[in-house]
This record gives sequence, structure tokens and C-alpha cells, in this order.
Amino acid sequence: MKLSEIDATLRRIRVSPVKTLGQNFLHDRNLARWIVGKAELTGDDYVVEIGPGLGALTEFILESGARVLAIEKDQRLVEFLRSRFVDAPLEIIHADALDFDLRPLFAERRVKLLGNLPYYIASQLLLKFTKYPSPISLWLLMLQKEMARRISAAPGTSDYGALTLVVQLNYRVEFLRTVPATVFLPAPDVDSAFVRITPRLPDELPEHDPETFFQIVRQGFSQRRKQLRNLLKNEVPEWEQATAAVGFDPRARAEELSLAQWISLSERSRLRLADGEIAPVAERFPVVDESDLVIGDALRAEVHGNNLRHRAVHLFIFNRFGELFLQKRSRSKDRHPLLWDSSAAGHVEAGEEYDVTAARELKEELGVTAELIRVVKIPASDRTGHEFIWLYRGEHDGPFQLAKSEIDHGEFFPTGVISGWIKARPEDFAPGFLECWDAFAHP
Repeated sequence: MKLSEIDATLRRIRVSPVKTLGQNFLHDRNLARWIVGKAELTGDDYVVEIGPGLGALTEFILESGARVLAIEKDQRLVEFLRSRFVDAPLEIIHADALDFDLRPLFAERRVKLLGNLPYYIASQLLLKFTKYPSPISLWLLMLQKEMARRISAAPGTSDYGALTLVVQLNYRVEFLRTVPATVFLPAPDVDSAFVRITPRLPDELPEHDPETFFQIVRQGFSQRRKQLRNLLKNEVPEWEQATAAVGFDPRARAEELSLAQWISLSERSRLRLADGEIAPVAERFPVVDESDLVIGDALRAEVHGNNLRHRAVHLFIFNRFGELFLQKRSRSKDRHPLLWDSSAAGHVEAGEEYDVTAARELKEELGVTAELIRVVKIPASDRTGHEFIWLYRGEHDGPFQLAKSEIDHGEFFPTGVISGWIKARPEDFAPGFLECWDAFAHP
């Protein structure tokens, strides 16, 4: 819409822009077209738009053929958008974006997020919609210029800080362009900027523990003027040795370290705490015949390397709402790293029975106990990795103490979302889980 059209429309629908809601309406059509062009949309995309307002971006998003879900907090604008785009592939929900449930987005093949984030809650929205792991493959956001510079900052700059590293740990952030206040009605008090955010590749950064990383980073940036040696003396006591290994000046301050150096420093802290851990004993699995009768046992590597038949358990843990807890496998797993899997799963060890294994895996992987009920037995095949699998069902609302060496992330999902997700992106899941889900869903 042109400036005059926006002004007339707002009067007609009796909307006076509310500054506290961040209502600043874009009236530069060329800029709107440029913004949407940067998203490189196709008819295969599912676009979530935050704060569509009068539809300045929505119009061009729909022209791409993409399906759109628009989240608008102002009911009057919701009604206007529904009347403006009557027959379009557009769903408009009246809601606060901070309350939006992202989990159903996993059931879409490819999701992109566009939006002009209200300045007063921009950081909250940013952290919510970039929470790892995310179903979103691209974020194109208009932010207050100061925040755009912070999340895209490079080491050694005044904008570089804890928020920079929190976002950049899992995503690449590009500062695209500054947007002057004059392209909005009413004009905000500051300039804006556009950023494009994309997920990092799974193996782009060294293995790390996010919890330790965030703790070290926040402590390191708690007093920017202080040297890190004074801020991290408890977390990294052998400071001179650590700085030499990671490769930075012992007198450095927080903003001087790169993302890779912060990861290395946090891993040194984590490994120091783990020095007293006992090395795991080599696992032996029972080897079975085509009828699941034990005919011997062998080391894990031999069983997997030679595709010998063996035994495993999978556990489906539901909460009181009927949602299923899924785990995202650790990147250090020898099979199917970073794929989504059953709530807990593991191999039956030599001398062990299925029921004992199920209880042990629940305790080891999720840190809880629960009554487990056998659901179905799945025969060994190529699809199960030559495992006979007993599937168990249990109930627990959490919280769980996830085994960090086994699990990258875990979350409850509605079963309908899981079904849609498997249909849209089956490659996201470990093959054994897909077999269990099919047996569970089609008994």
C-alpha cells in the first residue's frame, strides 16, 4: 500500500497505531518486494509471518505461491487481513507470537519465517523462534538496527556480546541492510535493519556442550571491562595453559575471542570436570538366530560390523496430555547421529533380558523410573539394523535428566505432529524409530 492508502485504511478500520505494540506500517512497496525476494520463496514453502499489519509483506509472499501463516495480535488487523486476502492460501491467527507453539511446524516440509519484530519484545521473540532445534530453515527479520548489529557482530567489535554468541552458536547471521525510519507510518524513533539467519551445518563447529558454553559465555561477558582470567578463574583454573592451547592472549577480554575459541574454552572447562569419570567397559551383545534365540555373544563393534542379529528395546514415554517425548540423538553416536528417535532406546547386553534393559535405559538416558508395558515385538530386518525390538510404553511428565553423551535434545510432541512430520520429512528420523512408530500406529 502507498502512504495515502495506509492512512485512509487505518482511519476506515479505526486503528490508531499503538507504539507499545510496535505498530509501524511499511509503506515502501519496493522495499517490501526486495525483502520478500531475499527469502527466495517457492510454492513449496510454508511461511510464518509475525506481525503482518496491513499485509505489506503478505501481498508479495502470496504472489510467490507459498502458503502463509500470519500471527497478528490486533484483532482489528486480523479482520482486515481476512477481508483483503479472502481466497488466498493464508491462515491468520489472532495471538501473541510469544505464545505461539512452534511444534506443529515440524510437520511442514520447509518453513521460513518473515517478520518485523516489535522492538519492545524483539529479543524475546528472537530467542523463542531460534530455539534449537528448530523446524525453520530461514529467518528474514526486521529488527531495531542496534539489535541487528549485535546478533551479526564479529569478534573485537563493541556490538559483540553474549547475545551474539547465543544466536551464532547454531545459526549464521547476515546483516543485509539498514532501513530508515521514514519508510514507516508512523516513523519509529530509530532506524531498523534486516538480517537473514540460516542454520549451521551439523558438523560446522566442533562438538560441544551447549549448557557449559552458555554458562562460560555469560560469565565471561558479565563485566566487559575485566580480563577473562579474573572472571573465569573458577571455571578454567589453569588459565595460562588454557589460553596457550586455545590460542589467545591471557590478558584478553570477552569480546576478543571468536566463537570457535569460546567453544574450545568451554570444552576445556567441561572436560576438567569430567576427568574423574570411569572409562566405559566394552559392551557385549547377545547374538541371536532368526527366531530370537541366543546363539552366542560378541563385542558391539563386531555385531554392528558384521550385521549380526541382536536385541534392542525402544521406549515411548507419554505425558499426561498424550504427547510423546522424542530425543534427538547425539552427534557422537556411531549410527544415525543427530536424527530424532524414540524417547529412550538401547541394546540388550549379554546376560540381560528385554525388561531389565528397558528399565535400565529409561534410567540411564532420561534419569527417571516409570512403569513400562510391552506393546509390540518387531522382527529383525535391514530396517531395524538387524535388531529384534521390543517396544515399551510408559508415562512420565518429566523433567528428565538427559544423558548428554547420548542425547542432543529432547522434547514432547503431539502425536498428530509426529505423523505429519514423518510424512513431510522422514529423513529426520532414525530408521528404528520409524519401524516402531509404524508398528505402534498400525497394530
